[in-house]
Amino acid sequence: MTSCSFSSSSLFSFNLPNQNSLHRRPPTLHRHVTLSSTVKTTDENSNGASSPTVKPTRTEDNIRDEARRHRSTSLNPFSARYVPFNAPTASTESYSLDEIVYRSKSGGLLDVQHDIDALRSRDGAYWRNLFDSRVGRTKWPYGSGVWSKKEWVLPEIDDDDIVSAFEGNSNLFWAERFGKTFLGMNDLWVKHCGISHTGSFKDLGMTVLVSQVNRLRKMNKPVVGVGCASTGDTSAALSAYCASAGIPSIVILPANKISMAQLVQPIANGAFVLSIDTDFDGCMKLIREITSELPIYLANSLNSLRLEGQKTAAIEILQQFNWQVPDWVIVPGGNLGNIYAFYKGFKMCQELGLVDRIPRLVCAQAANANPLYLHYKSGWKEFKPVKANATFASAIQIGDPVSIDRAVYALRNCDGIVEEATEEELMDAMARADSTGMFVCPHTGVALTALFKLRNRGVIAPTDRTVVVSTAHGLKFTQAKIDYHSKAIPDMACRFSNPPVEVKADFGAVMDVLKGYLGSKELRS
Repeated sequence: MTSCSFSSSSLFSFNLPNQNSLHRRPPTLHRHVTLSSTVKTTDENSNGASSPTVKPTRTEDNIRDEARRHRSTSLNPFSARYVPFNAPTASTESYSLDEIVYRSKSGGLLDVQHDIDALRSRDGAYWRNLFDSRVGRTKWPYGSGVWSKKEWVLPEIDDDDIVSAFEGNSNLFWAERFGKTFLGMNDLWVKHCGISHTGSFKDLGMTVLVSQVNRLRKMNKPVVGVGCASTGDTSAALSAYCASAGIPSIVILPANKISMAQLVQPIANGAFVLSIDTDFDGCMKLIREITSELPIYLANSLNSLRLEGQKTAAIEILQQFNWQVPDWVIVPGGNLGNIYAFYKGFKMCQELGLVDRIPRLVCAQAANANPLYLHYKSGWKEFKPVKANATFASAIQIGDPVSIDRAVYALRNCDGIVEEATEEELMDAMARADSTGMFVCPHTGVALTALFKLRNRGVIAPTDRTVVVSTAHGLKFTQAKIDYHSKAIPDMACRFSNPPVEVKADFGAVMDVLKGYLGSKELRS
């Protein structure tokens, strides 16, 4: 592929390759307005009597001030801590969330463990009603899809330390035409996590991580900034939330491997961006070494705080279905933290009595970066990293995923499946989705390809309620779409391309083309 460049006078320049809605909100989601005073009105109720109408009152308080004034003084019964991931029951190793730690003593992954007994002091109906009551409100910080579940995320953080763009609450799109036309399905949904502040699901985890960093800095912990390796979306989310909080962010990107739209986001948000001549795995190795030597907080999904935010997308799906559990949820997988986050969100809802089961999960990988798929096909024998090759699904171009153990644990505990998609399959799937009113990213094309394969094999039934998780906004990958529809991708048929038709500036010529397109005998005559 050819490359384009981005430059800013003599400060820096990067060379990049040309890379690669209708929205229907389910009826169970409602927007609310918080109001604070009453006045008389001429509206009449069913008894013919005047009824009061509530109108807003302007005050000098902002939403943080308002939250501060109404804060409960009762003791918070909820807490969370770091523990070794999947540790034996007898393990006593744990850490406060206020400690700066990313690995267990053995070098393994950490997990955020909540005090489940304390959470069980409220029944499932309590949590359902509480979460539902917060949807779409402007009350700080509960209008966020993440912080509306604060007790299940970071229960001990002060509201004043939270850094939020009211992320989440993303559209659950009924893919009616796509499902009926291409799959014979009538209950297919696409969770558009890319309709978020920076255009990807990474906002859900980053609001949690940056909020905790904000807390640590106020506690005078040794944190001078936050750093990440990224294939694009992580850096966009990190830089935006850090910019909002006034915290320095450091981003390490693989040169020539992300789209222009993804590159420009951290630059615009003021991050210190390093373009490294390596792939994501190389960038990840560097950031881990750097954060072990400098007081820079690690923001990649090795840090389990990220997953606490990302798991709320699973809870949100249940809310949007009025707490009915879908049969299948299909998630694109790269570094593999997100598939575990979805599992964790669903599992917490089951354990705490909000639902009685969890869906089966499918993790979808690009064939050019498919270590989990190969591990699954081997019967979960010894895992072997791979050298990730270039893929239009650039955010999941990862050959040595940090969260491999988390992903395997999640999939084995929900009878999950792993599928893969070739470059042609994922681009065709993306084009077909777009032709029915969506505008999805190539990673969603990977997940849709997995759906096609499972439907064709009869694993997913036509009546199964299925949710495909769309992880990023299609506008980040316009060059990939341009290349596809202009049939400019080598060795790819681009079967569903829809290029513009060049026509002379002549009425008769335009009419002939339109008649041919509309295909009507009456029009042709």
